[in-house]
Amino acid sequence: MIRAALAAATLVLLAGCGGPIEVTAAPNAADPACALAWPEKVASQSQVAISPTSSAAAAWGDPAIIARCGFAALSPTTLDCIQVDGIDWVVEPLDDGVAFTTYGRDPALEVLVPKAYAPEPMVLPDFDQVAEALPRTGHACT
Repeated sequence: MIRAALAAATLVLLAGCGGPIEVTAAPNAADPACALAWPEKVASQSQVAISPTSSAAAAWGDPAIIARCGFAALSPTTLDCIQVDGIDWVVEPLDDGVAFTTYGRDPALEVLVPKAYAPEPMVLPDFDQVAEALPRTGHACT
């Protein structure tokens, strides 16, 4: 349902001496709501360079935690839905971590958290202000 395979395939560390992380833009990254002020640190990791540069995406640490804004609002799903600090997140396990996507926000925010940061939901509070800035749809985890 969420783009697990696509997400894993689109986030590739560029070859070379620690170059920027290539991040494929979300389909609706140009939405004005995605002009976000990202946190300086996530999980105590500093922000790292991404390519192409975008206000709708950011990365932190190595391995990188990746956040991308600009996905269509999620429809109801059978995937787990958790609430962290009043923000609803749909949880999709990946081979190398977890994808969290805001539920009840349009556009949606996706956060990819590698297993190295387990337990992965502990990263989500760092995105409270970013997620709160996105318009609500009225849907919530039940």
